Amino acid sequence: MAAVTPFDAVLCDLDGVLRQFDHAVQADIEARYGLPLMRTAFDPALIKPAVLGETTEREWADAIAVALGDDERARQAVAEFMEVPFWVDEEVRALLAKAQEHVPVVLVTNAMDTVEEHLDRLGLTYFADALVSSARVGVVKPDRRIYEIAAELAGAAPERCLFVDDRLENVEGARSLGMTGVHFRTPADLATALTW
Repeated sequence: MAAVTPFDAVLCDLDGVLRQFDHAVQADIEARYGLPLMRTAFDPALIKPAVLGETTEREWADAIAVALGDDERARQAVAEFMEVPFWVDEEVRALLAKAQEHVPVVLVTNAMDTVEEHLDRLGLTYFADALVSSARVGVVKPDRRIYEIAAELAGAAPERCLFVDDRLENVEGARSLGMTGVHFRTPADLATALTW
């Protein structure tokens, strides 16, 4: 007799959950150059076309530099910003790997055209059962369609999916479809939800 699982799929965000960035390095770059790098980079007018796949990561970086003054100092700051170190949260990876013993795990990310390259650098190319990248599907969280695509890939009804994200608005978007949502702050939040 097959074991009963609390969910039929785990849908998990990438950035801020499985992949972490060095925020201290980001803050140092901003301080050294005296430029509002983070606010500018994540201005919806600049980042949304990139995560929708309408522009590339390179074009996004160029747009940040232009918005910051388009001089040599701005371009150097952006170049450093684009090279900020990132890594896998190994505790999260282990929890998701354990979940994979029971159900599919799908990464659902508002990402740019380089996401597959980044996953390869992290050793995650074959980690998840599927990847739903906003740049590939043309919709971003919290648009309901991206959650529906992920559930379809997992072969699970939305109400049988666990969705994990560090942004509350994305969690609420998943909950609006009947998914169980976990607002991720630490790996303990994920561990509590994965009860098998």
